[in-house]
Amino acid sequence: MTQTAIKDRPTPAPAAPGGSLTARALPRWAPLGFAAAALALGCGLGALAGWESEVQWALVSALFYVAISYTTTSVVENRRQAKDRLATSVVWVCFILAIVPLFSLIWVTVSRGVKVLDGYFLTHSMAGVPGFEPGGGVYHAIIGTLEQVGLATLISVPIGLLTAIYLVEYGKGALAKAVTFFVDVMTGIPSIVAGLFLLSIMLMFDLAPSGLMGALALAILMIPVVVRSTEEMLKLVPNELREASLALGVPKWRTILKVVVPTALGGITTGVMLAIARIAGETAPIMLLVFGSQLINNNPFEGAQSSLPFYIWEQYRVGSEASYDRAWAAALVLIAFVMILNLVARGIARWKAPKTGR
Repeated sequence: MTQTAIKDRPTPAPAAPGGSLTARALPRWAPLGFAAAALALGCGLGALAGWESEVQWALVSALFYVAISYTTTSVVENRRQAKDRLATSVVWVCFILAIVPLFSLIWVTVSRGVKVLDGYFLTHSMAGVPGFEPGGGVYHAIIGTLEQVGLATLISVPIGLLTAIYLVEYGKGALAKAVTFFVDVMTGIPSIVAGLFLLSIMLMFDLAPSGLMGALALAILMIPVVVRSTEEMLKLVPNELREASLALGVPKWRTILKVVVPTALGGITTGVMLAIARIAGETAPIMLLVFGSQLINNNPFEGAQSSLPFYIWEQYRVGSEASYDRAWAAALVLIAFVMILNLVARGIARWKAPKTGR
């Protein structure tokens, strides 16, 4: 081909920004415009139809947003970009639908719980205070929750950790399959079933209600969560680390203890914290096995105790304005307790995360 022919060839058009197959592209503020238009259409349709529920308005607006986004992108850009924007719009709509109830729950709990939440409420019990009158506190329930959850953690974490190590490092054959099957079954056990199981043991051996019995039921619920989370974290440890340790002549048990577990310690701790947060709100086992109490009981091995979930149920059952305020304040304390556990878990996971060199 001659040089003159090469010069006469047409120059290809430059590619559109963002890798689009067309030169036309929607501006970056287009999703906000779609959302505003969808919200206006949804509210207008809801007002014309006489819908009183704001949830209906929001759902119709979400449908309008997805439809407007897909249609406009198909016309202005192309069908490939429209499908991509459709998937993005559906993800955003699902995210908003999931996050709105959470913020609504937190807002209602905070707004109603702060009425009586103060130092007196956190440092006093309900001893001598009638349920329908103002006063009293949640101190005895906080003590019960801390002791019962702490005992459940001391029981379940070693069992769950050793079980997970066996399944990942040693488990083969029928026994490992049986253990995995029963762990899966225990994951779906309702809390009331665990409570009934321990209650039958209490009736057989004539045992009195105590915080320990409630902790045992909570441990049954906690073990499968610890096993599953620890098992997944151990599987993420690279086999090269195990092989390098074994090649140096280190025994397998010492390799697990000194290499595998420390490497996965951040994820294991996070799983344990999430398991604690999962059992902290259980009420049914406490109702069956601990019975609740208005007094402060610092001994979890003898006598009835209260807990935050039981206290919330107990106060809400009274039905007075003062008891409702105490129930919402206790719910706020429980949410704060779970949130602190999750923050601690994230901090430990970041602290124990493997450090990569530059």
